[in-house]
Amino acid sequence: MRDIWDFLLQTLTASGVALLLIAVKVMLRDKLSPRWQFASWGVLALVLLMPAGIMGHYCLINWPLWVEALRSALTGKFGAMTRVSAPIPLPPLRLPVSLWDWLYIAYLAGVAALAVKYILSYVRLRLALKNGRPVTGTQIEAVADNYGLPICKAVEVEGLQTAFVCGILRPVLALPAGRKTDDKVILHELLHLKYRDAAWGLAIAFFKCLHWCNPLIRLCANMAGNDLEALCDQRVLERLEGEERRDYGRILLGMADEKYARVPGTSSMANGSRNIRRRIEAIVRFKLYPTGMRLVSVCILLVLVCPILAGSRARTTADIGNVYIDMASARTTRCVTFAGAFDTYAKAVITGRSDYRAMCAPLSEQDALAESWSEDGNRSWFDANLSYKDLYDRSLGYGIYGLTENNGAWEGFLVLTLQSAPEGKTWSGNSSERWVTVQPLRAYRESGRWVVMPLGDAKTCQRDQRDGVDLGLPYIEYRDETEEFTVHLLRQVRSYADSRTEPDAFGYSQPDMTPVPDRKFLSETQDTILADYTGPEENRSLYTRIGVSAAEFKSGEARPVLRAPGAWESGYSSDGRQWGDVSLRDNWWDGPIFLSGGGEWGGDPTPPELYAADLYLNGEKAVELTLRPEERGDTHG
Repeated sequence: MRDIWDFLLQTLTASGVALLLIAVKVMLRDKLSPRWQFASWGVLALVLLMPAGIMGHYCLINWPLWVEALRSALTGKFGAMTRVSAPIPLPPLRLPVSLWDWLYIAYLAGVAALAVKYILSYVRLRLALKNGRPVTGTQIEAVADNYGLPICKAVEVEGLQTAFVCGILRPVLALPAGRKTDDKVILHELLHLKYRDAAWGLAIAFFKCLHWCNPLIRLCANMAGNDLEALCDQRVLERLEGEERRDYGRILLGMADEKYARVPGTSSMANGSRNIRRRIEAIVRFKLYPTGMRLVSVCILLVLVCPILAGSRARTTADIGNVYIDMASARTTRCVTFAGAFDTYAKAVITGRSDYRAMCAPLSEQDALAESWSEDGNRSWFDANLSYKDLYDRSLGYGIYGLTENNGAWEGFLVLTLQSAPEGKTWSGNSSERWVTVQPLRAYRESGRWVVMPLGDAKTCQRDQRDGVDLGLPYIEYRDETEEFTVHLLRQVRSYADSRTEPDAFGYSQPDMTPVPDRKFLSETQDTILADYTGPEENRSLYTRIGVSAAEFKSGEARPVLRAPGAWESGYSSDGRQWGDVSLRDNWWDGPIFLSGGGEWGGDPTPPELYAADLYLNGEKAVELTLRPEERGDTHG
C-alpha cells in the first residue's frame, strides 16, 4: 500500500470478509468447537495478507469498482489505477501534494504510533519481569509432569493480578508474588506455552496496527483474542474431570472484576469481565465434540475459503449512466491476456463504445475518454483515425494479422471488413475484392492489465485473394534465390476470438460484440510457395518441372531433413512442412509459379524465424535454400 486509496481498497476488502465471518460464527456458535472457531479467523488473516484486487480479482464485493469510482469523483482524475502491491504500508513514492497524500501520511503516523506503543509496553513488561524473583518451587514442575507439558523460566512479580506467559523466543511464566497460584491456572498458562499462543497474540496486534482506523477489523482482532482464550479453556477442560471443571469455572468467575490490559507477545488467563462471562457460558455447555464434527468443520471452512480467496473477476462493464462508476467499471475489468486486449479494442472500434476502449486504454488516455464520454452522454467513442464505424460489417467480425512478440509486447494489424466501398472507391461485389481497414496495433502490460495503443492511422485497402494468401492484407514474405530462380514463401496468419451470439430461429449467429478480456486467440494460418524465373529467356527450355520442399526452423539448429516432392504433387502437413512440384508450361513463365498452398487451424501465430527449402529442377534436387523474412505485405490501398 502506497497511498490512501490502496489502504482503502485493502481494508474494505477485509471488512467484507470480516462481516461474513462474524455472521457465520454467530450462526454456528454452538456447532463448532473452540478450535474451529479460532481457526476460522485464518480466513480473514489470509485476506489481510493478500494484496486486495490481485490480478483483477475481488472478494465477495467488487470493491475495486467502488474505490475507483470514489477516487475519480473526489479527485476528478481517471488516469490512475488503485493497485495494492503489498498488504502492508510502504513509503509514498512522492512528497505529499494533496489532501489524499496527507491522509496517507496520517494513516502511516497512526500505524507507527500504535506500533511504538505496543513495543514500549512490551519492553517495560520485560524489564519488570527481569527484576522478578525466580520461582524455585516444584508446583510448576508437578503440573507439567502430570499433564506432559513443557516448562520455561518462571518469576514472581509484585502487583500482578494473575499469571501469564510473556515472550515467544525466550518465554517467561510470570506469577503473582505473595499468593498461591492454583494448579489449574498454571495448567492454562503452560498450555499457552505449549501451543505458542503468544505468537498468535503478536499476529493479532500486528493486524490491529495495520488497520487501526477500521473499527470492524479491531473488533475482529479482539474476538480472535477471545476465541484464543476459549480454545485454551477447551484444552484445559479436556484434561480435567468432574469437580475440577467446576472449580476451573469458579476461578474464571473470580477474575471477572479484575482490570485487564494485555500486552502483545503475552498470553493470560484473564481477558476482561465481559469476555470471561462468555467463557464461563462456554464452560457450562462444554462437551467433547465427536470426531465427525472435525470433517464438518473442515467442510465449512473450505466453503468459506474457496470463494473468498479465489475471488471473482469483473467481466462486463456497468451501464448506469454515471461516468465515474461506468469508467471505474471499465478500468477495473482488466484485460488479462494480450488477446483479450486486442479483442476489446477491436470491438470498441466496431461499436464505438467509450467504455470498451477504456477497458484496454493506457492510463494516459483515460481522462480524455472520460471527458468525451461525459460530453456526449451516450458512451460514444470517436477517433479521427477510425471514421468508418458505420460501414463496418459486424457479421464478419475482425482479424488480427501478422502477430509478433517483442520483449513481452505483441504487435499486429487489426483488419475490419467494410460493407461497401469507401467514398471515392468502387467495388464489383466480388467477396475476394472487398474493402477493409487496416491499423497497426501494439499490446503491452501496464499496471497489471493489458492495454492497446495504435501504432498508426487506420487505412483502407482492397483485398486481393490469390493462391490462398490475400495479398491485400498483411503477410510475411520469406525468400531466397539462385542464379535463375527466386523462391518465395508467403505466410499469412489471422488471429481472432471465437465468440458468437446464440443462433436465432433460423440457426444464424453473428460475432458477439461483448469484449472477453481473458480471451485466447484462435489462429488460421495460410502458406503459399511461389517461384519466379529470373534467368535468361533462352534457358527456359532447359526446365520442364520445378519443385520445392520447405519446413520451418531456427538459426543454430540442425537443418531439417526435407522430403522430396513427387512428380506433380503438392501437400501440407500439420507440422508446417509443405511441398509442391509442377510442370512448367509456356504460359507459366511470365508470372509467379504457384507450387504449393495450404493452412491449418490453431497453430502458433508467431512467425517462424527461417524456412529450410530444397529446390528441385526436372525431378532432381538442385540446391538447398534458406528462406528469410524480407518484408510485410502491403497494408494500404
